[in-house]
This record gives sequence, structure tokens and C-alpha cells, in this order.
Amino acid sequence: MKLPDRRQFLHLAAGATALPFAPHVARAQAYPRRPVRIIVGYAAGGPTDIMARLMGQALSARLGQPFIIENRPGAGSNLATEAVVRAPADGYTLLLVATANAINATLYENLNFNFIRDIAPVASIAREAGVMVVHPSVPAKTVSEFIAYAKANPGKINMASGGNGTPAHIAGELFKMMATVTMTHVPYRGAGPALTDLLGGQVQLFMGSLAASLEHIKAGKLRALAVTTRTRSDALPELPTVGDSVPGYESSGWAGLGAPRNTPDEIVGLLNTSVNAGLADPKIRERLAQLGIAPMPMTPTEFGKFIADETEKLGKVVRFAGMKAE
Repeated sequence: MKLPDRRQFLHLAAGATALPFAPHVARAQAYPRRPVRIIVGYAAGGPTDIMARLMGQALSARLGQPFIIENRPGAGSNLATEAVVRAPADGYTLLLVATANAINATLYENLNFNFIRDIAPVASIAREAGVMVVHPSVPAKTVSEFIAYAKANPGKINMASGGNGTPAHIAGELFKMMATVTMTHVPYRGAGPALTDLLGGQVQLFMGSLAASLEHIKAGKLRALAVTTRTRSDALPELPTVGDSVPGYESSGWAGLGAPRNTPDEIVGLLNTSVNAGLADPKIRERLAQLGIAPMPMTPTEFGKFIADETEKLGKVVRFAGMKAE
């Protein structure tokens, strides 16, 4: 699949930072006049949903109207994205944009929308650390030891993910590619079932979100080898990064807000300012830190460039691994 036009997306993002004229300022000051929906393409209770709810509460407090979280899981978050693409561009329907959107641009061949063209970047929220965890039966205590073990046992390690083309799958395939090891991918319908089988020893490795594995790591039921982000996580500061053993490796989840294209620039600007103010709140930062999630404030232009870069990078992994949508 040909990736969306990067220049077109960056142009769209740049427009969100333009200085408004006086009539536009008045329109922004009148927004919002009624409740705003944030559509989330995932079930309630996961890290991405938690980020949406924290930010929805912050926006409600700052802007004086309810920001209602509406969960619409299915089709790798594409159902939620299409709903927002088709919504009026008036700022009252927003999308919780996440890593899957960048992956899906390459993973799916016949989407009914072009994510980079049809969704305007509003504000980034946070970056979520992933973690490389193994079942205690695996003898490796470090990433380097795991690589040596995998090379000595080619094809005998089962790598779980929450599904084909999910961020955990991407993280694992990127590791296989960069560490030159062979593992068998075992997709599940979500991180929960994947972790259940990891705890039971049916699979040996999972490279999903830190938030999903943290309780099991602290209980000693799973062994954490490293975080997948470029830097260490405050949630497990003693844990090294995968990049310490595999130079250049970095994989993480992220989330932010998007809106239908042609949403007025002044509304995008108001939402961006409000999200960034929420991310500066110590209570929100503390809650995110507990989940291994780091605030990532950006302007709409910066967020647009970030998404374009991630779409290009993740697309390479999808093609290298020969991933296809289920």
C-alpha cells in the first residue's frame, strides 16, 4: 500500500498553528457550547482508554463542558477512526489517535479513509513504555542473554502479541529484525489473553505495554528484561532499555487527539493549549507515571510531523515482516 502524502499531512498540521483573525477568536471563545465526544477505538480499562479519560476530565474542567469518552473497539481501531472522519468538522467529535493508526496505514490495504489526509492532528498526550517480559522458565536475565538463548534455540521461542499488527507485534518483529533472532509469533485477541498464556508458560516472550505487565512483574510472576523506549521508565527505573543491548532499538506506544480535517484552526489551537495545560498538572503526571506513561506535549505541527515519521518507520517494519490485516 502506498503511504499517504506526508507533505499534505504536514501542511494540514501547519495550518493548525496559524494566527486567527478576530472573528475566528470569537468563535473559539464560544467553543465548546455543548458536550464533546472523544471516540476511543479500544475497550475501556486499557492504558489508551485511561489516557483518554484523564485528558477528558482535564478538558472538561478547563473548558466547562463534558468531554465524553465513547469506546468503539473493533477492526484495529479503524471503526473509531472512520466514525470521526465522517463526523462534522466542528470540534465536537474528536479521535483518540494512537500508534495503531500509524501501523494501519500500511497494514490495511483497502481502508475507507486516508488517516493522514482525513484526520487533523490536534495534540499529543503521552508516550507509553513497552517492556520485554519473559516467563520465569526462560533462563535469560538480560537482553544479551536472551539473544544468545534465542540463537541457541532457533524457532523454539514463542512470542505473544495482542494481535497481528498490534504495537506489541511491531515491537517484537523490530527486535527480531535488529537482533537477528528467530521466534514464532503467536497472536491473541488482546493483551489480556496473551499475558494469561505467558503466565502459564504456553508462550515465552511478550513485548507489550508496561502498564499491562507491571503488576505481574512486581509480583515476580514474570521477569522483565528491559523497557522498549529510548530511555528508562520512572515506573521501573532500575530496568535498562533494549537499546542498551541492541543499539538503535526503540519502540513505544503513544496517543493524542485528532479531529476531522477542516476543523477550524482556532478550535484546534484552543484544544491544543488545553491539553498541554492538563499535561502540566502534577496529579495527571503522577497517574501517568504510575503506568509507565510519559507526557508528550507538542504543537499541532510537531504532532503532525511525529505521526508522519512514525507512519513511515512502522510501515517499514510491517513490510519487512510481511504483516497482513487479519
